[in-house]
Amino acid sequence: MSFGRFPAFMFTNDPEQPRREVVEIDLDVLSPDGVLIEVEWSSVNYKDGLATSPSGKVARISPLIPGVDLAGTVVDPGGSRFLVGQKVIAHAYDIGTAHHGGYARYARVPSDWVLDLPDGLTTRDAMVIGTGGFTSAESVMALLDRGLRPADGPVLVTGATGGVGSMAVSMLSALGFEVVASSGKREAEPYLMSLGATRVIDRSDLSTEDPKPLGAMTFAGAVDCVGGVTLANVLKRLRYGGSVAASGLTGGAGLTTTVMPFILRGVALLGIDSVQLPMPQRVEVWRRLADDLRPAGIDRIGQEIDLNDLDPVLTSILRGEVTGRYVVRPTVG
Repeated sequence: MSFGRFPAFMFTNDPEQPRREVVEIDLDVLSPDGVLIEVEWSSVNYKDGLATSPSGKVARISPLIPGVDLAGTVVDPGGSRFLVGQKVIAHAYDIGTAHHGGYARYARVPSDWVLDLPDGLTTRDAMVIGTGGFTSAESVMALLDRGLRPADGPVLVTGATGGVGSMAVSMLSALGFEVVASSGKREAEPYLMSLGATRVIDRSDLSTEDPKPLGAMTFAGAVDCVGGVTLANVLKRLRYGGSVAASGLTGGAGLTTTVMPFILRGVALLGIDSVQLPMPQRVEVWRRLADDLRPAGIDRIGQEIDLNDLDPVLTSILRGEVTGRYVVRPTVG
């Protein structure tokens, strides 16, 4: 099967001169096995920034086509159950880190990493949601499974202008929760309020180290996208029986806290992983994303770019300068 040359965004982790560039490649650059997908959309995640940075320590092959998620049309099922012309999603596992990902016109991935595009979503919708929205849905579902209900009180979302945070604000608001959004971007308050935040607080309220083992019981639950000192302070401020779903480490990978919130207030720390989540649970999360957890305001969250625009966006996301979600069309103009 011949498709000619096509554009791809490539990261080469050369110790002397690392490069991020748009190149023309042949199909034989991709893995020889798996489902061949014509990529219609990918997106930009914090992990993509790490995967294209020499200090990120995420990319495990070089050169690498990044892009940890993608959505498009099957052009060669590769002996799998999928059909030519079928719309599909692939994300997580080793995509965009140890396996060429979504920043190219075509991608070939193992069939057990691919799932059907749910009814009610377009491929663009799926990538506006992307890994960020998928992680948000996992977080919200974990809180709901722990028994969190709107009547319990306000729910905090940290790192609220990022991909995970933006989606979490939208989902929780649509479910009837009072959402408190934490952000370091004062200019983003109208954006967060448009997604359904009831109140916006400055991230400094949570990012300063506090020696006290407990704080005022403020939040019934939380979605934390930051980690570090922020997560420690969130744990101290949860109401009795509250939970925090933690998925991020932009504020640091360390966690210095005490057992006090756990043994005196019965709080829970719920770890959220989107990379190795088994396929049955993954399918269920996407089903919910097409239904009751479908984020409102998808058009306001998704900003469209092509491969030529990727380099500065990948730099910006590592600096914490990105608001909302960028969706990537694998073209060059």
